[in-house]
Amino acid sequence: MRKSRKLKQLVKQMNQAGSYAEWVEAAVAHDDLSGARRWREVDQTSQYDYGQIRMRLDRLRSLRARQDDHGLLYTLNEGIHGNMGGMGRASLYRRAHFGTKVLIEQYIDEIDDALRYLAELPPDKIHPQEKLDFFYRANICFGRSALMLSGGGALGFYHLGVVKVMLEEKLLPRVISGSSAGAIMAAVLGTHTDKEMEHFYEPANVHFEAEKEASVFSKMFFGTNPQIDVGDLERLIARMVPDMTFQEAYEKTGRQISISVAPAEPHQRSRLLNAITSPNVLLRSAVMASAAVPGVFPPVTLMARNMHGEAQEYLPTRKWVDGSIADDLPAKRLSRLYSTNHYIVSMVNPIVTPFLDSENERSALSRALGGLGIGIGREVLNFYRGMVQQDGDNWPRFNMLMNTVHALMDQEYSGDINVVPSFRWYNPAKLLSHLSEQDLIALMEGGEHSTYPQLEQIRLCTRISRTMEEILNRFESGDLLEQAQNVKRPRSSRRRPPPTRTDRAAMREQRAGENATEQKPTRRKRTPANKKKPAAKAKAKATAGEGGSGGARQAA
Repeated sequence: MRKSRKLKQLVKQMNQAGSYAEWVEAAVAHDDLSGARRWREVDQTSQYDYGQIRMRLDRLRSLRARQDDHGLLYTLNEGIHGNMGGMGRASLYRRAHFGTKVLIEQYIDEIDDALRYLAELPPDKIHPQEKLDFFYRANICFGRSALMLSGGGALGFYHLGVVKVMLEEKLLPRVISGSSAGAIMAAVLGTHTDKEMEHFYEPANVHFEAEKEASVFSKMFFGTNPQIDVGDLERLIARMVPDMTFQEAYEKTGRQISISVAPAEPHQRSRLLNAITSPNVLLRSAVMASAAVPGVFPPVTLMARNMHGEAQEYLPTRKWVDGSIADDLPAKRLSRLYSTNHYIVSMVNPIVTPFLDSENERSALSRALGGLGIGIGREVLNFYRGMVQQDGDNWPRFNMLMNTVHALMDQEYSGDINVVPSFRWYNPAKLLSHLSEQDLIALMEGGEHSTYPQLEQIRLCTRISRTMEEILNRFESGDLLEQAQNVKRPRSSRRRPPPTRTDRAAMREQRAGENATEQKPTRRKRTPANKKKPAAKAKAKATAGEGGSGGARQAA
């Protein structure tokens, strides 16, 4: 009885934790008392191939102990991916509140240490060309992580808390997508550096923004005049998002942000706007389009900056609306553009959250029946949509409605790691009524608390990709650049994002320093020749004088 009471107290402490450190302290104590810590220390379970992980861990340790560098490189090359032996299975991170099997954590640590060890080996041990080929190839094979921020209207303030915690723990991915309310947060991240975001989270500033946004959201969802609401939304976006294009934002922060927009006309496809597909599009117009909820805001024409720096219409014959209607979580497009294969989802879409199974609460049978129901619903919608499209000209509004409902049903609304609010059924009357400053701050704090239980899984599952990203940055613009200067960049490097303005400045400084170093011995070699210059000059002067007098005589 005392044990169960103590466990309840620890759960309460976790729910009321004022910081991540307090939450970790309570979570570790809960794992010690509940027996989850003993579960972590035992390798065996049917949820992953523990024998393979143990064998590979022992082999890596043996190779490093023998200093068999080429053997270590070969072993890493033959099997470095995030789900080795099923160790990325979500259920392995739910048994304990903090962490997973110790064997998995040790294996990730060993891979991380081995990668850093290989990167810093001198050229006489492993040739830089061989190292570059390995790291670029392994970076593509292992993949990258992306953060996807869903739509959700006024609930979008929840994303602010999720991002705050990930920034504080230095776990925010560089690839970020957003739609509707999530597009606002993605644009803020894409145009503000980590230092600027710290100021953004100061308590006084949070209260100011919450007060401003509370009045805007109340007009946005409770007003009747869309023109007035558009002006309020434009002012909100102008205050939070600087006047930048996607390319300019990437140059400033290095974050690869993408914003989803849906077409306002039939027979058009949704688009994912970013620095690759639409570098000159203005972020503010993209956010306006992605937040244009049908029936609340009119469709939006995108704006872009031309070669003279002037704003002009982008695809002037097309208008765009709320991105969450067609592509709330654009995982497939992000994979194609950025080589992402691991997705962290912050989900506040009130249509979706009641059906998400983020904590594996439902049985296998109920999950199977739910998936079957969704599949049948999609097929029924396909049938009716086909009928409606035959007479689409006669029923344009109904046709548009059917397309919208089908697009909502035909999406995948979960990722590898899902950060979902504790509330599943949000009162629609509350969503459409006045949201006070306290409501919005509570949403942000709810985002923080919902992220705490997921942080250690995010840290473990993204550690190897973050290490490879760091190493490649060092090869491209850091202390390992010298090794990579006299080698050819492999074809796999084409999938890497281009260097930012900061990266290029660092490369120029390093090259300038190297050129200055190279010129010093050259000047010393020329020193003896410089001493003879006066005599040579005198001889040349005498010769020039003779020639000059001859010329004068001829002139005379």
